[in-house]
Amino acid sequence: MKKTLTYLMIIGLAMICALNYQLFVAPNSFAPSGLTGICTMIRHITGINVGYLSLIINVPLAIMAWKSISKSMAIRSMVYVLANSLALIVLGSIDLSAFTYSTANGTSTILGPLVAGVINGACYSMLAKYSASSGGIDFIAAVIRKYRPQQDFFWITFAINCCIAGTSYFVFGFQIEPVILCIMFCFTASTVSDSLMKSGRSAVRCEIITEYPEEMSQDIISRLHRSATVVPAKGMYLGRETNILICVMGRDQLPVLSDIVRAYPNSFAVLSTASGVIGNFKQRDMYGNRKKELFDTGSGSIA
Repeated sequence: MKKTLTYLMIIGLAMICALNYQLFVAPNSFAPSGLTGICTMIRHITGINVGYLSLIINVPLAIMAWKSISKSMAIRSMVYVLANSLALIVLGSIDLSAFTYSTANGTSTILGPLVAGVINGACYSMLAKYSASSGGIDFIAAVIRKYRPQQDFFWITFAINCCIAGTSYFVFGFQIEPVILCIMFCFTASTVSDSLMKSGRSAVRCEIITEYPEEMSQDIISRLHRSATVVPAKGMYLGRETNILICVMGRDQLPVLSDIVRAYPNSFAVLSTASGVIGNFKQRDMYGNRKKELFDTGSGSIA
């Protein structure tokens, strides 16, 4: 059931990205990031539907990813590519002029790539959660990083997208505007995607200085359903022995933690943002119930 829902979500995201392309990218004559940008420039020259081009180029790349990286990631990504290509082919034969965003005199063209970047960025962040990618240069970057692990995934894709932006200057009639729109699309998509992925993994690391470690630990366990680690410490101002409780929790649990800390004299907490927590442990919600994963996150990785 999890795998079925996951593949349905991937197909749904592929269709959203295809519609996004037809409504906000194609009408504004610029090449977006990645393989879609390359296909857009080829379409501009030859007139071939982007869906067919994407499919033709992605198949050998998916086979390469299958052999070199992860079968799970390659299959999920290819499902996205097939659904996205099919949607682009179908939508390309439908008159969507009543819904597309473009301006006759070129004013406010900037809004097209901005909206398209936001939508694509949100879709990319969800694809990464399901151990899938949009294919194309993600396959290439992942293979390069497989054999050259010192290379950063972000910078590989960034370099390729810079080449796409530069090439679009020559393809779209030696105009600088398509280059600017491509850069804007790339920046918006990557910013939104990165922000959403970080927000999903972020937590709060709490360091609580207290003379009541046992009592406070029991309150944290019973009320927040979290555990804590006690570290012996010494306050240098008065030279007294004390303790530091270290625990990690969600931001929504901070009001309860504040009540706990205030209940014990001379206790205070220092908070910092944790960008992620890794390890072999059971995740629980704020009520102590074990979190149930609705979707299958797979075993592949694209970064």
